[in-house]
Amino acid sequence: MPEAHAASLDARPYDALLLLSFGGPEGPDDVVPFLENVTRGRGIPKERLKEVGQHYFLFGGVSPINDQNRALLDALRKDFAEHGLDLPVYWGNRNWAPYLTDTLREMVTDGHRRILVLATSAYASYSGCRQYRENLAESLAVLEAEGLELPRIDKLRHYFNHPGFVRPMVDGVLRSLADLPDDVRDGAHIAFTTHSIPTAAADTSGPAEDHGDGGAYVAQHLDVARLIADAVREETGVDHPWQLVYQSRSGAPHIPWLEPDICDHLEERKEAGVPAVVMAPIGFVSDHMEVLYDLDTEATDKAAEIGLPVRRSATVGADPRFATAVRELILERAATESGRNVTRCALGALRPSHDLCPVGCCPARAPKPAAAGADSPYA
Repeated sequence: MPEAHAASLDARPYDALLLLSFGGPEGPDDVVPFLENVTRGRGIPKERLKEVGQHYFLFGGVSPINDQNRALLDALRKDFAEHGLDLPVYWGNRNWAPYLTDTLREMVTDGHRRILVLATSAYASYSGCRQYRENLAESLAVLEAEGLELPRIDKLRHYFNHPGFVRPMVDGVLRSLADLPDDVRDGAHIAFTTHSIPTAAADTSGPAEDHGDGGAYVAQHLDVARLIADAVREETGVDHPWQLVYQSRSGAPHIPWLEPDICDHLEERKEAGVPAVVMAPIGFVSDHMEVLYDLDTEATDKAAEIGLPVRRSATVGADPRFATAVRELILERAATESGRNVTRCALGALRPSHDLCPVGCCPARAPKPAAAGADSPYA
């Protein structure tokens, strides 16, 4: 723990933490209603949603994300209790039960007025940050219409380069390399994967001064990939070539999205004579459906088809080091809000991310109110 944190486990002015996630279906009957929530306002026919839902039906209609969030909740509560941090932890989802609005209503009813939010997305982007903030604003508007006293809500900064997020991924890649056959291990390449997004959304991710080709979204992922690759080289003595690649593309085919796709990348590596690939999903906090289907099913099947040995390294999930990182981020933000000096942990070439999303950060195509930022209507 950084020295500035060791002096005090005082989270004031905050009185609760909200774990805010995407949500997922927990049975076959949930799949289409869940996808209707995700795509609300886009006019997608139910029959099309049933086609998209086939990924979920392959796994019994159950997304693993809710159980993974329950495991993370347990890890956070355990870490807080062991270190004397008295901060209750709640959980709400954007698209499935427990719904964000219901959880915020419960928190207000329980008397909480200064709430910190931990989003299960580590990087800057519209879908990974601002959309969560828009959902928070929508929920606060509902509570306001109900006549409830609104809490002050702040969001923890992006934690992509926090050592408690990076180090578990380093260990995951090391384990995957060790699991490869001896004759292909040293020649293996690393494919660092993340969710593809439209190039226009990538280019405008992060604060306005960071806008440009790929924006903060690509820059942050590249920095994390370098950190992991460098750590692997230091610990194995082998310099494994690597590349940032993308997965889980959706949407209209005429709209440019970030490339290359992981399956295309595997084919290219095979044609180039690469003996093996480790797929490292650095863009995802946990092994949710897009990891299980797009990597463990689709990409792994493609690798088997072309005769390329692959391994998929683990996401951070409920690793105790990540729980420690969350505790440190909470105490860091609490100290900042209280005017105390604090050490802000960050690895790599990029600075610790901003506490308050500035105006123009990850703009939406159709502007909506967003909480927990410089442009929040709920100061």
